[in-house]
Amino acid sequence: MTDRSREVGGELHALLDDLVAFVRRFVVLSREQSDAVALWIFHTHAFDAADTTPYLAITSAEKRSGKTRLLEVLELLVARPWLTGRTTPAALVRKVDAEKATLLLDESDAAFKGPQEYAEALRGVLNSGFRRGGKATVCVGQGANITARDFDTFSPKAIAGIGSLPDTVADRSIHLRLSRRNAETEPVERLRYRDAAVEVEPLRITADSLATEITPMLAEARPALPEQLTDRAQDVWEPLLAVADLAGGSWPARARTAAVALAEGADAQDDSLGVKLLTDVRAIFDVRGADRLSSESLVDSLNGMDESPWSEWKRGSGLTQRQLARLLRPYDIFSRTVRFSGSDTARGYLREQFEDAWRRYIPTDAPASPPESDTETQRASLSGETRVTSSDTACVVSLPETGATRLAESDVPMCHSDEQMGEDAPTFDAVRAATFDAMYPRRSA
Repeated sequence: MTDRSREVGGELHALLDDLVAFVRRFVVLSREQSDAVALWIFHTHAFDAADTTPYLAITSAEKRSGKTRLLEVLELLVARPWLTGRTTPAALVRKVDAEKATLLLDESDAAFKGPQEYAEALRGVLNSGFRRGGKATVCVGQGANITARDFDTFSPKAIAGIGSLPDTVADRSIHLRLSRRNAETEPVERLRYRDAAVEVEPLRITADSLATEITPMLAEARPALPEQLTDRAQDVWEPLLAVADLAGGSWPARARTAAVALAEGADAQDDSLGVKLLTDVRAIFDVRGADRLSSESLVDSLNGMDESPWSEWKRGSGLTQRQLARLLRPYDIFSRTVRFSGSDTARGYLREQFEDAWRRYIPTDAPASPPESDTETQRASLSGETRVTSSDTACVVSLPETGATRLAESDVPMCHSDEQMGEDAPTFDAVRAATFDAMYPRRSA
C-alpha cells in the first residue's frame, strides 16, 4: 500500500465517521443501521466503481417513525439526489437514465398500491436497476412513429414506506426498519434544512473529491464476503464492503457486523410464507422425533402454533390438509399414503421428503424447535400432546397419528399433575382436544 493510499484510507475513515455522526443527530438509528447508511452515502458518490448497487429499504410499522426525515438527511449528503413521493412512468425512467439520479422515493406503499401503470413501471425500474446494464424498455414517439427504446435503470435508490416492499425489491435491499422514537430517551435535533445544507457542504465536497480519486481502487477491489450472507445479500453488500476495506481501521469489522446483523433481521421479517411453513414443519418433526406424520396431525400442530399464521388462515378458519398440500407443492413435496403402527395407514408425509427443501431454503443455524419463551401449550401442540389445565393442575394426553378414540365426557382422565399420568392413559382425537377446555371444564378428583 502506497503512502497516498494510506492517506486516502485515513481521510475516508474520518469521512465515514463524520457521516455517521451527522445522520444520528437527526434520526434514531442503531449502530449497524447508521454504519450501513454512511457506507451507502459514499457509495452514491463512487457509484461508477460498482457493478451492483444496494437499495436502502426504509420501512416501519407505523407513520411518524423517521422514514421521511432520513430521506431528507440523505438528500443533503448523497450524489445527484432526487427526493420524490410521486412521479410519472415517463419521468421516472428518463430521469434515472439521463442523470443517474440517486432516487429517494417516499411513500412507496402508496406508489405500489396506486395506478397500475405507475406501479408496474416503478417495479420494473427497481427490479432491473440493481445491476449495471439494467434496462427498462419504453415506447416513445407518437402515432406511426412509435418505437421501443431501452432506458438505463442502474442507479442508487432508497425506498421508504410503511410495511413491506415487494419481494423482488426487498431481495435487492439493505433493510432499515425504523420505530417511532421515545422522546424522553432518544432525543434528536430539529432539522433546519437551510442551516444543515450549509453545514454539510464540506462533507459533500470531501466525498466527491475522494470518490474521484479512489473509484479506480474500488473498481479493482474484491472484498471478503461474510459466509453468513446469501448469494444475493453478498451482491448487495459487496460495494459497501469494498468502501469499508479501503477506509481501514475499525470500518472493515463494523461493515461486516452491520451486513450480518441487518441481513439476519431482514430474513426474520421477510421470509416467504413457504419458507415459514418449511421452518414450522421442521420444528414439529424435530420436537416429536418422528420420521412420518399424518396430514391431519401435521395440520393440527401447525394450527396450534401461536406465533405462526396458520390458525388465522383463510379468515380464521385454520389451515386445512388440502391447503397444506397446495403450499408444499412448489417444493416438490406431496402427500402420500403412509403406514403407521400396525396396519394403520393415512395420508401424510415422511421426514425425508422435506430434507432437500430444508437444506435449500432454511439457514443451517435457524432454530429447529420453538424458543424457550414459547408457552407450555405451544410445546404440547408441537409434540402432539394436549395439555389440559385448571388453576392449579395439569395433565397431558398424547395424541396418536391415527386410530384415536373419541371419548365421552365421563371417560376424560382426571389427574393432579403430569407425573400421575401413566403410559396407559386414555386418548382422544385432536379435534376433541382442541375444544376440550371450552366444552368440558376439568373436574376435581
